[in-house]
Amino acid sequence: MQAIWKGAISFGMVTIPIKVFSATEEKDISFRQVHVADGGRIRYKRVCSECGEEVPYSDIGKGYEMADGRMVILEPEDFADLPLSSKKVIDVLEFVPADQVDPLYLGKSYYLAADGGPGAKPYVLLRDALEGSELYALVKVALRSRESLGLLRTHDNVLVLQVMLWPDEVRDSAFAAPDEDVEIRKQEKAMAESYIDTLRGEFDPDQYHDEYRHALEQVVEAKAAGVPLPEAEEEETEGAEVVDLVAALRASVEAAKARRAAGGSGGGGQGDATPAKKAAKKAPAKKAVAKKAPAKKTAAKKTA
Repeated sequence: MQAIWKGAISFGMVTIPIKVFSATEEKDISFRQVHVADGGRIRYKRVCSECGEEVPYSDIGKGYEMADGRMVILEPEDFADLPLSSKKVIDVLEFVPADQVDPLYLGKSYYLAADGGPGAKPYVLLRDALEGSELYALVKVALRSRESLGLLRTHDNVLVLQVMLWPDEVRDSAFAAPDEDVEIRKQEKAMAESYIDTLRGEFDPDQYHDEYRHALEQVVEAKAAGVPLPEAEEEETEGAEVVDLVAALRASVEAAKARRAAGGSGGGGQGDATPAKKAAKKAPAKKAVAKKAPAKKTAAKKTA
């Protein structure tokens, strides 16, 4: 695997030379834009808006448009000469409690490997000091043409750099909050907590799979082979009426217990949704009232 960045971790007076490798990859099915009539690929030409000529990649640079419309052209050396202390150094700023870091700020992950023999001992020193401390090292790093905050943590005996968003890159969430006049009864909250406790389990992501990608692969393979497409299981959509939340949650708890007793998924995976819906639909329904429309949406989501 090729390193995407080389530099060092500045850990007080200790410098740890490291290489940075991408820790994740997105596995998705990619499509080409094609002409439906003959399957020919659609291609795009890079055409200059000023001269109308097609421009090769070698002549394409980076430009920043000013407020008055002027275009400032930046050369590769302009980026190389940026006055940043974090340009080739992951600078440790402080150590923060892991439970204070909201996942909303977290971005892409990178594995850090010691670069050369001399870097192994300080690498292991920092790794072992972080392991079990319940602390993350808050760092600043310039990676891939931008400076970011980040976290250093451990994973399977390896240091991991978790790039973060800046605070001004996280949007205000106030617009998404429900109206304050929505009331939840104690019985409803108690049943919701009971359902959560029923599905409580150890985090094991290996038991879950991308069903959408698998189904899409089946469709592609079927069309390529010229055989009938696999039939999709129709999901019942009843139960959109306003239901008694307590009764629906009680039914969900019983269904979850039955699945676990039968040896189903410990964490309530993708396959659990349909049985829960069917169980919830057995709950006694109340007639919808026009002025209770907002509650209808909430109840439907809770039931699902």
